[in-house]
Amino acid sequence: MVTRKTTFVNNEFYHVYNRGVDKRDIVMDENDSDRFMKSVLLFNSKKPIGSIFERMLIKNKLNQFGGETAKLVNIVAYCLNPNHFHFILEQVTEGGISEFMKRLGGGYTWYFNNKYKRSGSLFQGVFKSVHIDDNQYLLNLSVYVNLNNRAHKFGGETAKLVRSSWNEYVIENNQSSYDLCHKDIILSQFKKNSEYKNFAEKELKEIIRRKEDEEISKFTLE
Repeated sequence: MVTRKTTFVNNEFYHVYNRGVDKRDIVMDENDSDRFMKSVLLFNSKKPIGSIFERMLIKNKLNQFGGETAKLVNIVAYCLNPNHFHFILEQVTEGGISEFMKRLGGGYTWYFNNKYKRSGSLFQGVFKSVHIDDNQYLLNLSVYVNLNNRAHKFGGETAKLVRSSWNEYVIENNQSSYDLCHKDIILSQFKKNSEYKNFAEKELKEIIRRKEDEEISKFTLE
């Protein structure tokens, strides 16, 4: 039995992430990406959603359900890539992060396996988590998550599968279907969205530089 090292505490922030089992893709087309994001929205509720989930997926009314019931977590930032995902989550209900991730992982795996006629685990074991215990770490991590697809240099057709909270942070009065994030903890530290964007673009360059240095070090050691 896997024992989790991280203890989740209400009103604290956590970096939560996972990838496909055997590094496999977890979204194969844009419908999968959209289904994952709808699941993120609809499973974030203290109340069981039952058949409401299927009805709302059919109607495609993403924001109709949001805010109607108490949430398990506040989503600060997210990025869904073809083979892995990242979240910054604030737990707001006791046991909220574990319950949210259990619902999301189980629900999306059921959808994926049913669609692609497969069985078994889709994700690589229990999701990973790190407590964010410092404000600068939170700011830097928000960039890493918001721009994770660019850090990995996903492009071409693959880029169409990505879903990220980046636009929520940099576009004033963003009207995206996936307007999920509680951004004040980040954006309140900047005078305007464009200031955060400039900060993020500079931090991204440093993230990519560090990533390239790590790859060079691995190659040298091998």
